[in-house]
Amino acid sequence: MTTLLIAEHDNQSLSEQTAKALAAATKLGSDVHVLVAGEGAGSVAEAAAKLEGIAKVLTADDAAYAHQLAEPLADLVVKLAGDYDAIVFAATTTGKNVAPRVAALLDVMQVSDVTGVVAADTFERPIYAGNAIQTVKSKDAKKVITVRTSAFQAAGEGGSADIASVDAAGDPGLSSFVEEKLAHSERPELTAAKIILSGGRALGSKEKFDEVILPLADKLGAAVGASRAAVDAGYAPNDWQVGQTGKVVAPELYIAAGISGAIQHLAGMKDSKVIVAINKDEEAPIFQIADYGLVGDLFQILPEMKDKL
Repeated sequence: MTTLLIAEHDNQSLSEQTAKALAAATKLGSDVHVLVAGEGAGSVAEAAAKLEGIAKVLTADDAAYAHQLAEPLADLVVKLAGDYDAIVFAATTTGKNVAPRVAALLDVMQVSDVTGVVAADTFERPIYAGNAIQTVKSKDAKKVITVRTSAFQAAGEGGSADIASVDAAGDPGLSSFVEEKLAHSERPELTAAKIILSGGRALGSKEKFDEVILPLADKLGAAVGASRAAVDAGYAPNDWQVGQTGKVVAPELYIAAGISGAIQHLAGMKDSKVIVAINKDEEAPIFQIADYGLVGDLFQILPEMKDKL
């Protein structure tokens, strides 16, 4: 039997989250097929076929899949599920939307936020805001898994998988696409950025956040993040939030400025390769996990960093 990985894309390009989820899927020990469901997504299928570790690419071209709506996509996955032992999604907005529906339709347990594959039926996942790792063994005949992609290195290219088309499952008509409003920014996308500069409640206001954080982020070519406290206070928009109830990131460099380090925030960034903490409170919990800690006034330190860079 084989594993089915659901590709994440925008009909134009393949998301890096798929390559990271592939790294987890290959550890299940069987061949991996990738499903590219979309409309006019031929370039996505070609990109998927080049990923190392993929045995076959399945494409379903239909207007019903143009916007990755959960209902039609789940019906398609369930239609194909008979040939697979495991169905793998990246634990993204789309994956978390579709996977529970697939699991319910198949009447199996979903294993969420997998950070480690022990065996084909045994997985590791974080609980208690990442303070403990739970080992889960599934007895279901078919495994439905979402993968926390920050825990895996993206699979490389070098493959040449065959591409085959499959019939669409049709649109059940349970939901419809209305519109999308996309935020455009010259900065990197938060979950894909190699450098992230995050600000906390200590910034004091939106004006100070913009005045101190944004110039340094632009100098570093970094994405901008924020703690939940900063977002709740209105200093930064919701999509900048890093943490248990925000985005989970694992950049090469994470700079936390004015963030105390509550466990909910640490759950979203502690897998970063290098963590730099800047805080005037030398007892702040963030220093316990930081590779480099700087005790001082961030309103002096950050502008100085920008000038020296």
